[in-house]
Amino acid sequence: MVYRFIVLLFFPYLLCAQEILPPKQAASGPGGSDYVHASVSQYDYAQEPDGFWLYEPADPKPETANVIVFIHGYGAYNPMIYGKWIKHLVRKGNTVIYPRYQRNLLSPSPKLFTENVVEAILNALDTLKEKEHVAPITDDFSLVGHSYGGVIAANLAVYHKRYTIPKPEAVMLVSPGTGPFKGGLLDDYKDFPEDTNLVIMVSDKDHTVGDKIGKRIFKTAVNVKNRNLIKQYSDYYGSQRLTSGHDESYSIDLDFDTGLRNFTAKRALKIGRLNAIDYFGYWKIFDALNDFTRFGTNKVYALGNTIEQKSLGLWSDGTRIKELEVIVPELEQKLISNEVER
Repeated sequence: MVYRFIVLLFFPYLLCAQEILPPKQAASGPGGSDYVHASVSQYDYAQEPDGFWLYEPADPKPETANVIVFIHGYGAYNPMIYGKWIKHLVRKGNTVIYPRYQRNLLSPSPKLFTENVVEAILNALDTLKEKEHVAPITDDFSLVGHSYGGVIAANLAVYHKRYTIPKPEAVMLVSPGTGPFKGGLLDDYKDFPEDTNLVIMVSDKDHTVGDKIGKRIFKTAVNVKNRNLIKQYSDYYGSQRLTSGHDESYSIDLDFDTGLRNFTAKRALKIGRLNAIDYFGYWKIFDALNDFTRFGTNKVYALGNTIEQKSLGLWSDGTRIKELEVIVPELEQKLISNEVER
C-alpha cells in the first residue's frame, strides 16, 4: 500500500524525467532509409577552385544514374559538412557533383563563383562519360544549393543556356543569401525556366543571411508555376532542441572529410547535427521534388502546402513537431491583395 502511494505520488515526476525525443529517419519513402546502394564511390578532382568531387552509387554499381549538383555555402568546400545528405542522395541512386568554387576564404572574388561552378559542372559531366564512371542521366538535371550556393544555383537556372549546362528541372535553394558579398545576386529572377520545380527553404532564426533573398527569388520567378517558399521554425518542446538557424542543413560525415579545417569547417564540426529537420525537411522534400520531376510521383511531399509536405513528424510522446510554413504563388497573391486593401 505504501509502495503504491509512493508510485502515485511521484508518477508525474517520473514522466517528466523521461526524454522526449524527435523521430528517427523513416524506413521508407522520401527522406527514408530504403537505400538501393550500400556504398559510395568517391573521386577527387578538386585541386583547383573550379574543380569538383564526384560521388557515385556503388554496391551494386549501376550503369546509369541521374545527376545532382550540390553547391556548398561560402567556405564550405570540405564536403564532410553536408556529408550525410550527400551519402543519402547517392545511396538512393544519384550521382552527385560537388563543385569547389573557392580556393580559400579570400580567393577568388565572388564574381567568379558562378563561372567556377559552371566549369566544374561541364568538366564533371565530361569525366562521367569515361568508362570507369557511372554514365550520367541529365534529362532531369537537379540542383541543390545552400547559402551562397543557393544564389549560385538560381543563377545557373536562369542562365543555363548561356552556360551550356543541362536545364535544371528540379531546384532546391536552402537559406539562399550572400551576406556582405553581393557578386552573385541578380536584380530579378523572371527568366527562371517556367517548367522548373522550385523549392526555396528559409529558416525563422537565420541571423546570417535572413530570408530576404529567398523571398526575392520566390516573388520574381513569376513564370515558375511549381514554386514554393517554405519557412522552418524552432521547436524546443522535446529534450533535444530543434533550432531554425542558417546552417540546419549541415550533416557532418567524416567519410567525406578532405582534412581541410578553415573557419567554416571548424564551425560546422561544432554545430552540425542530424535530426528531424534533415530527415523530414530537407531530405524528404528534395527526394520528393526529384521523384515528382522524374516520375510524376510524391508531389504531395514536395509541393502544394500539403500536410505531407509540412509535417516534420512527431515527438516521441506523440506531440506534432512545429510544422513548416509553406507559401505557394496563389497564397502569395492573396497576401499581397490583403496588404493593398488595408
